Amino acid sequence: MARLNVNGKDRDVKVEDDTPLLWVLRETLGLTGTKYGCGIASCGSCTVHIDGEAVRACALPVSAAEGKKIVTIEGLSPDGSHPVQKAWVAADVPQCGFCQPGMIMAVAALLKQKPKPTDADIDANITNICRCGTYVRVRAAIHAAAKA
Repeated sequence: MARLNVNGKDRDVKVEDDTPLLWVLRETLGLTGTKYGCGIASCGSCTVHIDGEAVRACALPVSAAEGKKIVTIEGLSPDGSHPVQKAWVAADVPQCGFCQPGMIMAVAALLKQKPKPTDADIDANITNICRCGTYVRVRAAIHAAAKA
């Protein structure tokens, strides 16, 4: 049994301590916005916030998230009004959209730490993989969100 705070709500889940947080979010809690991509914390599709930091949920055991505040893409902004989400739409970033929730979560965490990131900051911190290759639009959207 694990007690989690997800998107501002306390939730008790019956899972093994070593169950990846991603599977608890998707399968146990039904929050399917967080995606499975690689399973080894490389691609970033599973990025969520834990205590305000971007974390890849596929490789994190649920026991490591107990007592911390977890925010998924569903909790970032229920109506899509977060500045990063607005910038994503304005810059027409997504193509297939699969990686976008994780990328948006990574960018939101970056902008909290560095409200005006440089291109070097973006390169160092946003390591999510987009198979559609929308990186030019991603960078433009990050700079637009920083100005918002």
